[in-house]
Amino acid sequence: MPAVRRSFQFSHWSFMFAEIAVWSFVVLLVTGAMLMLFYDPGMSQVTYDGSYGPLRGLLVSQAFDSTMHLSLEVRGGLLIRQMHHWAALVFVAAVVLQLLRMFLTGVFRRPRVRQWLIWVALLALGMFAGETGNALPDDMLSGGSLWLIMSVVQSIPVVGTWVMSLLFGSGFPGDTVIPVMYGGHLLLAAVMGVLLIARELLVRRHGHSRFVASLPARRSARPLMAVATIGMLIILGFGFQIAPIWLYGPARPTQISAGSVPDWYMGFLDGALRIMPGWELTLGNYTLSLAVLVPTVVVPGVFFTALAAYPLAERFLLARRGRRDALGRPGSARRDALGRPASTRRDALSKPESRRRDALGRPGSTSRVARGTPARDLLDRPRDTPVKTAIAAAGITFYGLLWAAAANDQFAHQFQLTVNAVTIFFRYAVVIGPVVAFVVTRWICLALQHSDRDVAEHGMETGIITRSPDGGFHERMAPVRQERDRHRELSPSA
Repeated sequence: MPAVRRSFQFSHWSFMFAEIAVWSFVVLLVTGAMLMLFYDPGMSQVTYDGSYGPLRGLLVSQAFDSTMHLSLEVRGGLLIRQMHHWAALVFVAAVVLQLLRMFLTGVFRRPRVRQWLIWVALLALGMFAGETGNALPDDMLSGGSLWLIMSVVQSIPVVGTWVMSLLFGSGFPGDTVIPVMYGGHLLLAAVMGVLLIARELLVRRHGHSRFVASLPARRSARPLMAVATIGMLIILGFGFQIAPIWLYGPARPTQISAGSVPDWYMGFLDGALRIMPGWELTLGNYTLSLAVLVPTVVVPGVFFTALAAYPLAERFLLARRGRRDALGRPGSARRDALGRPASTRRDALSKPESRRRDALGRPGSTSRVARGTPARDLLDRPRDTPVKTAIAAAGITFYGLLWAAAANDQFAHQFQLTVNAVTIFFRYAVVIGPVVAFVVTRWICLALQHSDRDVAEHGMETGIITRSPDGGFHERMAPVRQERDRHRELSPSA
């Protein structure tokens, strides 16, 4: 089938984010299976008698003891463990970039809504899997994470107590949390694997999307990305230390390691906790700790719900705007709900293939016209959808400010400020910053659209200066098509 033949062809560098995520997950599965051979999730106390002298003789859990054994005594164990950790970090980063690419280019629309939902679910599951995996060594750093997990669970109304007993048993830390986390970690990995297989089948069914003016497809990109991703993870695992649990020591309920920070993808939750005011809400005999519930449950819940519901919301807004336009608004001034002119994509697709032109007025090449790319496979340029692009910029700004707020104590120390002053700054910044980013990004997109129209109307700069009879100097402008042909003559390989 044609969709199968083009399923693994990539015509733009941004399509590689999905490949990085897929091959990072493959590394996670392989290294995780190898770690399972030596890891013991038990919480019974044993005396450490391994090769690391400073901890010898201490009472530690079986989980910590087995992690120390596979890290320092199993040949290649530390490499596998560090590759596993680095692969988890890279996987989440690739999923975030893939979602951002899909959002900016409009890939989330029909018929690829299910692919969008799969990537949203993979982001949430990847974050949960990372947190459950971080708890498994039962070291001092993971012990601090368990304290935070306990606080978050206790802040959830109605079901918080039940979840608390499910995780920790009769008391903190109890003797069940590591086995429960281990089982949850394996279950999350299995669900993520099923979702990636479903995504692969959907890609085979619908094929890859593409830009109007894109490079020829490359069939060899997938094996090259596999080699590059796995090779880079080997380099990271071999040369860059991560999670040295022998320096942290075993977890203790009354202690926490100094300077402990979460993985990068959980930094925004740490920042939200730091800048959230200490609000509480009392309802009868029950007190809700909003200082914990809002930043750790409400904010992520709203974020993932908005991501999953955006395709439906956009389709509703476009339909509503289309009905308004049909009631008498002039077609020449028609714009869709995302702020893009109707002629930028849909009107161009209604023209015959032989007359199709891109945003700069360039006709489609013979090979592209021959392929006859369906309208549903064509991607938006971010500048052609200023509202959607501005929403993405606002979201990135909001996330970045929360992520930076996680280092409010470091900012205070470096700039000789009080922590309270830095915290107040971030409280205002997370509200004002996204609004400013939205306005500025939308203005930039509209300016780029104006520049494209100007180039299409007046031509492109050639760098050739001519002198007029009256003594003035002017640059010669060339039509877009002629300038493109001239560049091809200068660069035959293009």
